[in-house]
Amino acid sequence: MKFALIGCGRIACNHIKAVVDNDLEMVAVCDLLPEAIDILFEKTGYSKTVKRYADYKKMIMENPELDLVAIATESGVHAEIALYCIEHGINVIVEKPMAMSMADAEEIVRRSDEMGVKVSVCHQNRFNAAIQQMRHALEEGRFGRLSHGSINVRWNRNQDYYNQAPWRGKWASDGGCLFNQCIHGIDLLCWMLGGEVDEVYGVTKQQFHDYLECEDIGMAVVKFKNGAIGTIEGTVNVYPQNLEETLYLFGENGTVKIGGKSTNTIDVWEFSDEKEVDQENKGLQEQTANIYGNGHTSLYADVIDSIKNNRKPYVDAVAGRNAVEMILAIYQSSATGVPVKLPLNGTASTDFIGRFSK
Repeated sequence: MKFALIGCGRIACNHIKAVVDNDLEMVAVCDLLPEAIDILFEKTGYSKTVKRYADYKKMIMENPELDLVAIATESGVHAEIALYCIEHGINVIVEKPMAMSMADAEEIVRRSDEMGVKVSVCHQNRFNAAIQQMRHALEEGRFGRLSHGSINVRWNRNQDYYNQAPWRGKWASDGGCLFNQCIHGIDLLCWMLGGEVDEVYGVTKQQFHDYLECEDIGMAVVKFKNGAIGTIEGTVNVYPQNLEETLYLFGENGTVKIGGKSTNTIDVWEFSDEKEVDQENKGLQEQTANIYGNGHTSLYADVIDSIKNNRKPYVDAVAGRNAVEMILAIYQSSATGVPVKLPLNGTASTDFIGRFSK
């Protein structure tokens, strides 16, 4: 399967590892900065010869044999590049967030269906061992009726981090901590609690990062159509370093807490119907090299299989759309001071430019 990577920044190392682990043939790589490609290959030890480009459109046009493209650029151009690939019949893996507006997110879902290509969004934490065990228990009905759940993403990002790339922390190109750091946890919470959201009430503030355009903390209460309630806390204000990304799920017959730096350990695992697997799950700890976890390799494997067998990817474009909708709903609720009903129409991150201007 012939592959190309667009974007060689911070997360690209995980994509290269996934390419190698899944034996993809990397044909081309693209970045606006030629030195970024050199740095990426040096970091990962990738030594195979590939074509290099600074223009993704030129790369697509000159390599019509491409089966799959991964997009790991700044967030603000994810949708533009994804739609260009879709129009040329190429399957896509796109980093989160899939888009920065509901219009773009809906268009990706619509056009990928029309063109018959696969789109998968890098919500790779769905593949974490601990998360998979929670999901299995949920699908088996072991929780019984769900009461509520919560996600707490308590991380640190200082000015040095934001200085690494000028697009970070801006409404058009990145969004705040909810869009960048916390979207993985938000995706997990909504996925576990049924996905169909009725109403969102959110509050966002910029507490310490006054050199950014966007929020550095966001909190929300979410009412799901199945009666469950979710709470979200996402921040980059934790001193002095990342503390945790913790997911709780509470049902009438079960309680699970998944913790660690990025939802990769099982801290609590209790069910009324005790099973042999429960003893194995208690205290499960998945070792990861960084906060991005090990999920990119599994996500790539799933997308490759979905292309070969013509099925939807495990994390498809609709999942990407739903995560974008949740965050934009929190932003809108915070800006207006009232709860927001879903579905959300016509909202974009750029609607909130000037929100935290002093």
